[in-house]
Amino acid sequence: MTTDNLYDVALIGGGLAGLCLSIQLAREGHRVILFEKEKYPFHKVCGEYISMESWNFLEGLGVPLSDWNLPHIRHLLLSSPSGTAINRPLPLGGFGISRYKLDAFLAGLARNAGVEIKEETKVSRVEFRDPYFFIQYGNGTCRAKQACGTFGKRSNLDIKLNREFIQKKPGKLNNYIAVKYHIKAGFPSDHIALHNFKNGYCGLSQVEEDKHCLCYLTTAKNLQQCDNRIERLEQNILRQNPYIDKIFRESTFLFSAPVAIAQISFNEKTRMEQHILMTGDAAGMITPLCGNGMSMAMHGSKIAFNGIDRFLKGEMDRYEMETTYQQDWNRAFQKRTETGRWIQGLTGKVWITHYFIRFLQAFPSFTDRLIKQTHGTAF
Repeated sequence: MTTDNLYDVALIGGGLAGLCLSIQLAREGHRVILFEKEKYPFHKVCGEYISMESWNFLEGLGVPLSDWNLPHIRHLLLSSPSGTAINRPLPLGGFGISRYKLDAFLAGLARNAGVEIKEETKVSRVEFRDPYFFIQYGNGTCRAKQACGTFGKRSNLDIKLNREFIQKKPGKLNNYIAVKYHIKAGFPSDHIALHNFKNGYCGLSQVEEDKHCLCYLTTAKNLQQCDNRIERLEQNILRQNPYIDKIFRESTFLFSAPVAIAQISFNEKTRMEQHILMTGDAAGMITPLCGNGMSMAMHGSKIAFNGIDRFLKGEMDRYEMETTYQQDWNRAFQKRTETGRWIQGLTGKVWITHYFIRFLQAFPSFTDRLIKQTHGTAF
């Protein structure tokens, strides 16, 4: 194998975590290869809400957010399946942007920084043989001094690495499906809405070009009970919430078919597997009900960059890099993911969700504290 096949870092997955990490590394002079199974631009299942903690980081990478006239989101509307609702301000706030637009722009920045991006390419195997990782993809193979899993919610590599969360039996936190649309809707541009229904919830927030992202999460069992038909699921279960029913009645749906994924897990994940550094959703997910997965992915990329950069420059060994990364990740996100799982446990059953929101109505300061615990600070 020639030195042309040797990279400093190989990133497996071209979402927010992978793209942001690749840009930071390449700008420090490291040779980076990034694998993405799709072709940019493309739609991803995602709530497409980013808290303001990420604004300066993205602009620092070269994303001209200030020029894009994006909707600024300052209020949260939360409803129970019966329509009981609470409306609270978001102290930090956020903004809306589609993954279709943002990921493609970041991919352009990565290419300009010198990242080698292999689109429509699946990685089939990653093996660590000290001091290199050997990566098999398509019909090719390469080596890297460090490999990172930036592949999102679930990957074939999770199975091949025999990760612990994959082995768990279907339960409250690990057997979800998610569905996304873009719609034209006459709803406030400064609101993010989270509407609960039986065993799930639906998010609505505006993105660029006066479009709204409608994305919902529910159990695989819900879909099975509706003959595995999404339209029947929406009619029989989601639209029992009057807020969701209004959205479906009054909106224009822009996709010819929804974007959907299955087998989503919110169980605890490890940040390191066989020396592969995991970041973004591969390292751990906050439930969409709490928002902020996009910000966590980007912040995680910065934490990963700090350690990998020092490792490649000889300022720390592999053990120090791995230990520091895991400690820094936990410090930044552990409480947020734990809070998300706790809130997840209070949703699903119609009566529990109803009384939980009634409680939040009576104690708005508690609502504000929960919001604060699921949002970070500028990084």
